[in-house]
Amino acid sequence: MKRGNPEPLTPKLQAELDTLAAMPESEIDTTEMPPIADWSHAVRGPFYRPIKRPLSLRVDADIVDWFQRQGQGYQTRMNFALREYVERHRENAQ
Repeated sequence: MKRGNPEPLTPKLQAELDTLAAMPESEIDTTEMPPIADWSHAVRGPFYRPIKRPLSLRVDADIVDWFQRQGQGYQTRMNFALREYVERHRENAQ
């Protein structure tokens, strides 16, 4: 399954979710979900994804070709390579 493009919900599951959404919170049984008392292993922002912005950018053809030869997702890998560069050089720029 492609990330960000989940399978459609089955009609049965959609009906269950609709019923739950219509229910007042006071009627939802949360007894099997005890409150979390220990947050020491919590990770802040694991689902955070920076906002992407469309951009027209001139990149040497051999660089684009190399990334494209790696297969689908080449733009994501190019973004990752740029992010690595920024992280490595961020300390020096400040």
